[in-house]
Amino acid sequence: MPIDGTTEQRAPRIRLGMVGGGRDAFIGAVHRIASRIDDRFELVAGAFSSTPEKSKASAADLGVASDRAYGDYAEMAKREARLKTGIQAVSIVTPNHMHYPIAREFLKRGIHVICDKPLTSTLPDAKKMVKAAEASSALFILTHNYTGYPMVRQAREMVTNGDIGTVQVVQVEYVQDWLTEEVHFKQADWRTDPAQSGAGGSTGDIGTHAFNLASFVSGLELESLAADLQAFVPGRQVDDNGHVLMRFKGGARGMLWCSQVAPGNENALKLRVFGTKGGLEWAQEDPNYLWYTPFGEPKRLITRSGAGAGEAANRLTRTPPGHPEGYLEGFANIYSEAADAIAAHDAGNPIPDDTVFPTVMDGLAGVRFVDACVRSSARNSAWVTLDR
Repeated sequence: MPIDGTTEQRAPRIRLGMVGGGRDAFIGAVHRIASRIDDRFELVAGAFSSTPEKSKASAADLGVASDRAYGDYAEMAKREARLKTGIQAVSIVTPNHMHYPIAREFLKRGIHVICDKPLTSTLPDAKKMVKAAEASSALFILTHNYTGYPMVRQAREMVTNGDIGTVQVVQVEYVQDWLTEEVHFKQADWRTDPAQSGAGGSTGDIGTHAFNLASFVSGLELESLAADLQAFVPGRQVDDNGHVLMRFKGGARGMLWCSQVAPGNENALKLRVFGTKGGLEWAQEDPNYLWYTPFGEPKRLITRSGAGAGEAANRLTRTPPGHPEGYLEGFANIYSEAADAIAAHDAGNPIPDDTVFPTVMDGLAGVRFVDACVRSSARNSAWVTLDR
């Protein structure tokens, strides 16, 4: 409260809708939690399932009014755009192949889109998504949530400031074990179905996260790659393991490994960036620590909220040193930055300079990465350039 005794009026919550994310959906629940951590959004409408009955049942679970529960995303977009208190933004948390047609309906009505990754399941749809976003008055935010971790922002800031010199080598891996055997349940079934996930399996699901993280921190632009993709589980139609060599503009080199058949690994996303003056190392399963090694000197540990952390990390930190922050908070940082951008946009103000959420162009880069990996692997791991 200000010292003169007056109270500051908080900004109203952003009215949020959701497509997908009904009963038994994993990522929809994560998006809802992330949207509420900083109390910036209120879920008021949704097409939570492909049938009206299931959508209304999920709406009841979530406390959404039955007249704002839709069985069809197109109906939802049309009606919400007409309502005086209709949604300002929509979260899209469906399988990949539905991202473009759903986003298009909301974008053309000026409703902001917050979309789960990857951007789309195919490169043609990704290009159409870019055109739809550019033609819309609304914002498009892609939830590459690992870019919201404080120590990832710290690493990016240090690279930008030249603390490790000119970047020469980038190594990133994202490995899991949950698809080591053939399994059948909702999350596994659509992720291993190329009609829903796209041509890339592990490359599209987690390889895009690894690629995005490497690009976000290093600031490098990928020029060409050579990929060796495998489907180790018999009968699987998409890759479950991939090794990728990368050449970046300017001469830097990189390696990426993504796998969902690596027993003993739960969510092992790791990044190492090396430059002419030093190196950085970060691991998602130990997210509050960043290792910094100036060339010729001992390793230094930078902790979230601790000594050495800069403004980029401190701005996204909620809890005191030593208290873990991780997956949900990183996701929430993307939602809070989206809220800042939406509030500024709707008020006719410039989007704050420190708001750096992933955009539709980051999403296009990820789909181009997957497309190039699939093309390269089909040609016996030949070097291929990225689609332009």
